[in-house]
Amino acid sequence: MAEKVLVTREIPEAGLRLLEDFDVTVLFERPPERGELLEAVRGANGILPTVTEKMDAEVMDTAGEGLKVIANMAVGYDNVDVEAARERDIVVTNTPEVLTETTADTTFMLLLAAARRLGEAERLLRSGKWDAWGPKQLLGPDVWGKKLGLVGLGRIGQAVARRSSGFRMEVLYYDQYRNEGVEEELGARYLELDDLLRESDFVSIHTPLTPETRHLISERELGLMQPTSVLVNASRGPVVDEAALADALENKRIFAAGLDVYEEEPKVHSKLLELENVVLAPHIGSASIETRDKMAALAAENLRAVLRGEEPKTPVGE
Repeated sequence: MAEKVLVTREIPEAGLRLLEDFDVTVLFERPPERGELLEAVRGANGILPTVTEKMDAEVMDTAGEGLKVIANMAVGYDNVDVEAARERDIVVTNTPEVLTETTADTTFMLLLAAARRLGEAERLLRSGKWDAWGPKQLLGPDVWGKKLGLVGLGRIGQAVARRSSGFRMEVLYYDQYRNEGVEEELGARYLELDDLLRESDFVSIHTPLTPETRHLISERELGLMQPTSVLVNASRGPVVDEAALADALENKRIFAAGLDVYEEEPKVHSKLLELENVVLAPHIGSASIETRDKMAALAAENLRAVLRGEEPKTPVGE
């Protein structure tokens, strides 16, 4: 009898094709409700979730002792209780590297759009209220030649730094660990977080969500930034205190922000929705056709490998 696999959301065919040897159940395009998820995981030997599904001890125990692998279709895995999985001998995998370049593209898209007030400009045009070009209309800061501060210099942070070279930006970075090799390669300069926030014209966040990074950027940190600065977050929503950010934007303590992730997705802080000086995207960081195919395929390959008694390509915590 084929082993049972649960895919919690509709994913690209590139992933599903790799699971044809298993008894596969695919749930919905929308995120499943908790009760639906718990009912569906019963008896599963493998689960392929996305970031919207919380994979905690209750899910694992409901699935039963036959659960061998949770193959997360994301590079981040804060939705998975890795320690609970380890205690139950369940392998956890993720999908690093395949979404690096696409997410870096999204980051730079947000940076440019926020600086040049693209969202505000498009809303003005679509509303029918734009009546003429004006010499002081919708002015924003140049990106060319400015200082880019990266909070986190992992794969995606490095990819953003490489893109910034085309804009002749000076790269500053803060990370838990210094990487002198990357500093030399990218011409990046290491600073402590407070100093980076003070010096940077653009601050882009590329850190995973951990207890230590939750609200890493809050009222105090935003207060260190320049009134002309732009903040970009395409990592994880709770790294930024949304209420504090909305207050800083409303009171012009920073110039603008570009966000792709939120503290309580899909909910967005109500004040952010009212502000003109923030670009809001619905978590599309990895949403290119090619990248989502690669993510689905890698997650499926990891799941298939574990169920066949083989080593997965990208296990978490190893």
